[in-house]
Amino acid sequence: MPEAIEVRKVPIHSVADASELAKLIDDGVMQADRVIAIIGKTEGNGGVNDYTRIIADRAFREVLIDKGVPPEQVKQVPIVWSGGTDGVISPHATIFATVPPEDVTPTAEPRLTVGFAMSEPLLPEDIGRTAMIDKVAEAVRVAMQRAGITDPEDVHYVQTKTPLLTIHTIRDAKARGESVWTEHTHESMDLSNGCTALGVAVALGEIDKPGDEDVMHNRSLYSSVASCSSGVELDRAQVVVIGNAPDVGGRYRIGHSVMKDALDQDGIWDAIKDAGLDLPERPHPSDLGDRLVNVFLKCEASQDGQVRGRRNAMLDDSDVHWHRQIKSCVGGVTAAVTGDPAVFVSVSAAHQGPDGGGPVAAIVDLG
Repeated sequence: MPEAIEVRKVPIHSVADASELAKLIDDGVMQADRVIAIIGKTEGNGGVNDYTRIIADRAFREVLIDKGVPPEQVKQVPIVWSGGTDGVISPHATIFATVPPEDVTPTAEPRLTVGFAMSEPLLPEDIGRTAMIDKVAEAVRVAMQRAGITDPEDVHYVQTKTPLLTIHTIRDAKARGESVWTEHTHESMDLSNGCTALGVAVALGEIDKPGDEDVMHNRSLYSSVASCSSGVELDRAQVVVIGNAPDVGGRYRIGHSVMKDALDQDGIWDAIKDAGLDLPERPHPSDLGDRLVNVFLKCEASQDGQVRGRRNAMLDDSDVHWHRQIKSCVGGVTAAVTGDPAVFVSVSAAHQGPDGGGPVAAIVDLG
């Protein structure tokens, strides 16, 4: 039986800062050895060589070790960092921890639950191909089971971290007589994210299993709950499944929706309402009070170079990559909805939500 979850969002005051995690533990909000996942935004470039993710990862793990958690246990905690806080997006982390049974108020109402799994190792030649889809899908199924979720409809957010291609791994594949989908390392970020999302969609029954030819080409195939990031930190898919389950107890609930395009504020409000908050027909950030923990979004520049029929130059800009432009845009839209710039907005959303849009998940405190 999964345990109830405590979840808090904390600011990151500098690139190597994890003091707010330490404060939560010192104040008794959560126990260090019960921290089970961390998802956050760091202030780097969001690219292949974004070292801020590694710095933040080390800082947060060191706090857990300093608070008495065995190093081997700390190594197993999934910590997913999305690099790049373009525009008004503020560096922060959302921390998930289980709650001791004696501190849980029982309820039959569905409440937040979290499950974690690691896939089989992903070889460089797997990335962008059906082998990766299969390995990711199996890991999602395991994480669902660990979260106590039997119905895929109760899954509202799947956060993943997967490897991308580097010069080193490309050379390794070639040395073994294998080919890779692309030799452009930055392009492999979009590729890894997109292929992973298809694995999530297959596991949850959102789509039938696609073929190699569909990856990055058939954008009608997507998951409405996948949020996929990639980097150089690992060699397999790290999967965190977040949903709701009955009899878990606790104060929190999650919901989801999709943004249809980069300006779709209604998609964000719909996710918040789906999580269980009763809001007026035309809500305002002031209606949220302190009940919204955080929102988690993926975004992507539309392949047709337009938003609502108006042309933009993001995909043609050789000075500032479209990753940074669309992230900044959607980050501003999201902060305007929530009234808080500390929002999880991540770019590279191929096969994650409709083209030009993206999935939105919201966690709320029901008290």
